[in-house]
Amino acid sequence: MKQLLYLCLALAVPSLSVLAHSLEDHSEVEIDVLGESGSSWNGVVLPAYPTEAPQISIVKYTVPPHTRLPWHTHPSINAGYMVSGELTVTGADGQNKVLKAGEAIIEMVDLLHYGHNEGDVPAVIVVFYAGVADLPLAVLKEPEKTGSETSE
Repeated sequence: MKQLLYLCLALAVPSLSVLAHSLEDHSEVEIDVLGESGSSWNGVVLPAYPTEAPQISIVKYTVPPHTRLPWHTHPSINAGYMVSGELTVTGADGQNKVLKAGEAIIEMVDLLHYGHNEGDVPAVIVVFYAGVADLPLAVLKEPEKTGSETSE
């Protein structure tokens, strides 16, 4: 849980070096940088923050064993902390990121991907979203129409 607090602080402070400097007189405080980047895990630069008033959302997801999430995108910057289990994130370009308990991820923004729990235990991840009011946390990919479907 202590690492989760540090991730919250990391999202609130522009640079962890500022936080570390401000705590230097408190040697009993241990700081582990779990993630700090201007890019998502696949190397794509994160977009600028919106100019509207921010809305921070913190969501705990529990993905059952052998469950594949649907293709989706995230319209806002988000980062997660893997509490337990493992989750494989796969991008539309085929890149994979295996996330294990105790690790952090800076997620893709506006790029299709999905998560898959290939393990035998639930995968628990806490995700922090830096969005705005009325912006969804995730947008599911529209199902593709087959040749047998017609539009009216």
